[in-house]
This record gives sequence, structure tokens and C-alpha cells, in this order.
Amino acid sequence: MGPRPPDRRSAVRMTRPNPRHVAFDVIRAVTAEDAYANIVLPKLLANTGLDGRDSALATELTYGTLRSLGTLEAILEAASGRDLDRLQADLVDALCLGAYQLLYTRIPTHAAVSTTVGLVKAAVSPRVSGLTNAVLRKVAARDLESWIDRLSTGDRIADLALRHNHPKWIVEEFESILGPDETPAALAANNDAAPVHLCAKPGRIDRDDLAAKARGEAGRWSPYAVYLHGGDPGRIKAVATGRASVQDEGSQLVAAALADAPLRGPDRTWVDLCAGPGGKTALLGALAAQRGAAVDAVEVQAHRAELVAKAAKGLPVTVHTADGRDFGVPGSADRVLVDAPCSGLGALRRRPEARWRKRRGDIDGLAVLQRELLSAAVELVRPGGVIAYVTCSPVVEETVEVVSAALGRPEVESVEPASITAVVPEAERGEFAQLWPHRHGTDAMFLALLRRTT
Repeated sequence: MGPRPPDRRSAVRMTRPNPRHVAFDVIRAVTAEDAYANIVLPKLLANTGLDGRDSALATELTYGTLRSLGTLEAILEAASGRDLDRLQADLVDALCLGAYQLLYTRIPTHAAVSTTVGLVKAAVSPRVSGLTNAVLRKVAARDLESWIDRLSTGDRIADLALRHNHPKWIVEEFESILGPDETPAALAANNDAAPVHLCAKPGRIDRDDLAAKARGEAGRWSPYAVYLHGGDPGRIKAVATGRASVQDEGSQLVAAALADAPLRGPDRTWVDLCAGPGGKTALLGALAAQRGAAVDAVEVQAHRAELVAKAAKGLPVTVHTADGRDFGVPGSADRVLVDAPCSGLGALRRRPEARWRKRRGDIDGLAVLQRELLSAAVELVRPGGVIAYVTCSPVVEETVEVVSAALGRPEVESVEPASITAVVPEAERGEFAQLWPHRHGTDAMFLALLRRTT
């Protein structure tokens, strides 16, 4: 799915807040303008005053529709007998929103159809309201399972992609790593809403104290993690005052693994070469503070550097707006984190539209950047120092192949990520660590620990 033409990109004019109209406006912003749902939706919810059940419905319809676009479009083409590219783009978005309600929710058929027809009249054109009604009635004639059975081709990869709302190439990437038996569970996990994890910053608040105050639950793997089961994390006092933050448990684990890695020699200078937006930096800063160390946080984009500074406020962290490939004095760092820019295929639960925007060719350019950053880290770290190479992607070209290139240098050796693999079951990936949503409830974080020997 690429960006759709803007067509009539005017927002729905609402006489009163309406969750379906909010969802439509977000979907249009995403498909026509390449906006991000997780940025647009909160603003619209605040502007319209939607809260409670209406806010939850708008969120479910927005994220669910965006997550399922490829499958919804295949069903709509079959139901309408039309190539969707020949329809107005805003009409297609409205049809997808209606079809999602019919196939993926318990909203009654008459309500899903009538509200979508009303939406089309208001936001697209009254002239296509009859077409909208006819197409959605055909969609409603079958349930989701029946549509998938009808559209299945016998091509296993294509059928998995259809059933689990993923592009074929992502299914192929996951299967190359996990094998055919486990891939369906991994794809299904990407369609679940990501849980909210809090990080109790060490030295600022105790994890169990945070769990009690937030009415949450201590995490399974990270000694700093708290699972939040509901509510707005921003309203938790410890989060508002910077003693805790919202951070996936897997992200906590890989950052802490760098701090836990055995080190020879001094342990005062830590560097985060790709620091934005600052979650891992803040955790490293809190750990460094307890050891008399300090963190240099490097971020190439100025606005993201500002986010790092905000996340690490009050901690021994110095933020530098610079390119991590050209930073610092060679051999000066004791610990270096390379949280490399990546495809983000390990965090598809959090950005519902991301799977349809990514292209297989994107990975090639990212892999070049990742190798350059890791090479820079090898130059920056001193003999005896350690490097953590991290991606929120399991893809081989972004993980194992990048690290293998660094390990081809005679002065680099692998270090067992025991703080993860000894604690988290099924987290081993050869010499490295790999977390998964369907196995561990975290983002699919990859970690390699390396030591410079000479």
C-alpha cells in the first residue's frame, strides 16, 4: 500500500464528536499524507473531546482498519468486482472502515453499513452512497473466515499474508527466521495491541513501588519493568516527574544488557550513538549514575536530540547533535550502544500502518547505514570495552549479517548476552539474543554484544 491521492482531503464536519468520523479522518491522513496514526489520533481525540468508550471505539477502528488494509482491500475488490484504484481514494478508505466493522468487530451489520453510508454522504459524495451500501451489503454476506477461504489461492505465503494482514515479503522474512510452524503465531502477535510497559528508572524509584502506585504488575523479565493494564500512563505521577517512563520491556532488557556486560578496565565513559528518542539513553543514564559513569548521547536529528534531553533530564547524560558515524575520539569509550535505525519489523504492533509502507528494498540502504554505525562503534570503543548492537527488527540482513561483518575484524569478539539468554527462555539466536512478541510479550528486539580485544 502506497499513499493514496488526496482527493477531497477535507475533514468530516462533525456537529458532535463521532468516533467513526475521527477514525476516518486519521485513516485519510495516513493514506493520503503519509501521517502517523499514533501522532494524529491523540490530537484528534483531544480536539473533539472524545473520551471513554467513544475514544476506545475510535482507536479500535483506526488501528484495526489500518492494520488490516491489505486484506480489507482484497475482500472489497472481490465484493465489488472493481479495481479499487479506479475509485476515489477517500471512498476506498471509508469502505475499508466499514468492512473492518463488519468483519472484525461485533458491531451489528445494520449499524456498520448505515453509519458508513452516512459518513460517505458527509465526507466523500452523496452520489456514491448507493455504491457504498451495495458493496458493504455484499461484504456482510460472508464472515471473515468465509472470505479468506474464498480468496485463498493455495500459495501458502500468500494465504498467510491474507489471513494475518501482512505483505507477502514480510511473511517470507519471518518464515526464513522462524520456519513454517512458528510463523503464523508471530504474524498473529503483530495484530495484537502492544501492551503498555513502564520502566522504573533505577535509583529514582523501585520497580515494586512503581507497580503498586501505578496499579500495575511487575514484569517477567526486566528488573525495571511494570505492566500497566489500563489508564493513561502520562497521569502516573512517577512518569510525569521523570522517575519512570513508558518503555517496552524488550527495550529495557537490551539497554541493561550493555550495562551488565563484563568489562575489563575503567567503566566511566558510555556512548549511545543513535540516541533518539531517548528511552534507552535514559535507562543507561540512570544505571551510569549509580556507578559514577556518564553517557554521551548522540543524535543526528535536532528535534530527536531535544527528545533525548527531555527523557534524560537530571541524569549524567550529555546530548550531542551529531552523526554517530563520525563522533568522538577513537578508543575513548568503555561501553557503546548502537541502537541502529532499522525497518522496525519487530514493532509492527505499535504502528499499524507501517507494514504497508515498508518495502523489501528499504532494507538494503538501512543495512549499509547499520554496518557503518557498528564500524564506527568498534573504532570508538577502547580495547577491553564492549558494544551492544541492537535493532527492533529480526531481519537477517539487519542483524546477523551486520554483526558477522564486524566479527570478521580480528580485534572484535562476541560476548554472550547472558543477562537475557540466561533469564528469558527461547531468547537465544546463535551467539546473540532475539526477543519476540509471541514468545516473550516484547517487541522483537535483537541484541549482539561485542568486545574489542586490541
